[in-house]
Amino acid sequence: MGMREIEIKQQVLVRIQALVKQKGTIVAAIDGRCASGKSQFGEWLKQAMEGNLIPMDDFFLRPEQRTKKRYATPGENVDHERFLMEVLYPLQKREAFAYRPFDCSIMDVGAAVEVKPLAVTIVEGSYAMRKEFQPYYDYKIFMTVHPEKQMQRIQQRNPAKVQDFKEKWIPYEEKYFTTFAVAKDCDIIIDTTDLF
Repeated sequence: MGMREIEIKQQVLVRIQALVKQKGTIVAAIDGRCASGKSQFGEWLKQAMEGNLIPMDDFFLRPEQRTKKRYATPGENVDHERFLMEVLYPLQKREAFAYRPFDCSIMDVGAAVEVKPLAVTIVEGSYAMRKEFQPYYDYKIFMTVHPEKQMQRIQQRNPAKVQDFKEKWIPYEEKYFTTFAVAKDCDIIIDTTDLF
């Protein structure tokens, strides 16, 4: 881990610890470009704060929701309706709750996952910062990466899906980021191009 990465992580930790001290419990969101390190950063933050981690990947659209109209609308390729009902509303109550993650093997929601009330809950993934979600968050992180580095990372981790990302998933994300100026609404922007 380089000095810059250590400094960024320390800055995030100090801020989150201060918010926990002030509010008791908080919800942090990590949004940003694919291959920018959101999952890795979310997992690190979960360990560092002994918190919950809820991936937006658990809210992939079910087959019947995957319509042309929905995909054509910025930010609509996530099951935001279910995320609000199953995660954000219950989180407000500061009680244990359960949600059903999407299971790619059955292309439907799977068995329920229990979430215990902890001081920190992290929501991680693309589309985590939709406008209607933002009031539920106490701290917002945007992660970015240079397009060239992004494609290198995608090629390394999932070579079979490079074309899908290039032609479909990255354009969807960019449309969402641009339409809603997502990075502008965040507390911190982390550029991971030279971090790893």
